[in-house]
Amino acid sequence: MTTTEHKNTNTAVNNDIEPLFAKDYNVYINHTDAGGIVYHANHLVFFENCRRDWFTKLGLNGYFLQTDDGDIQHFVVSQADLQYKRAILLDEVISVRIDKVELKPASIIFYQSIRRSTSDNSATDKTISQILSSTKIVIACVQNLVKPEPMANNETNNAQPDNAVNTTPMRPIRVPKELRDAIEQAISEQTNERL
Repeated sequence: MTTTEHKNTNTAVNNDIEPLFAKDYNVYINHTDAGGIVYHANHLVFFENCRRDWFTKLGLNGYFLQTDDGDIQHFVVSQADLQYKRAILLDEVISVRIDKVELKPASIIFYQSIRRSTSDNSATDKTISQILSSTKIVIACVQNLVKPEPMANNETNNAQPDNAVNTTPMRPIRVPKELRDAIEQAISEQTNERL
C-alpha cells in the first residue's frame, strides 16, 4: 500500500507549511466504489495508516503500549471532523500528511490532509499540491480495566443480568511519557527546520 516516504520535499507552494510527516499511498480498487472514486470512509483509513506509520518512524511500534505493571494502554478515536474537497481516484498516488499535532494531557489532536501533486502548467512548471480532504482527529489515551468475569452459580440460568455491559471497561489516562517525548521532539525538529 505504501510507496515512498518524504520529508523535505518542495512539492507544495502557496504558503504550504512543511508537514511533520508525509507518506505516499497507492489507491487500489478495494479503496474505491463502483465509479473508481475512493469511498468516503476510506479517507479515515488513509489518515489512520499515516498516523500508524508516523508512530513507527518515531520508534513506537503499535497503538498498544504495555506498562511495567503489565497494564495495557492504547488509543481510541474520540472525535473526527472531516472535510472532503475533491475526489480521490483509482490508481493515483496520494500524499497523506500530518500537518500539525497538539498534545493534551490525555489526548492527541492530529490535523491531517490528503493531497495530490499536480503541475502548474505555467512557464515555471512548478509542482503544486491540491488538498483532497482534511481532518481534525482527536485520539484519547486509555487503559483497559479487564477483570475476569465470575462464573454463574446456576448452570440453568445462563442469561446475563440486565445491568451487565459487554464492553471492555476503559479509563482515560495521561499520554505516556515515551510517546509525549517523541512527539515533542518531532515538533521541535520541524520548528528548527523552518528557522
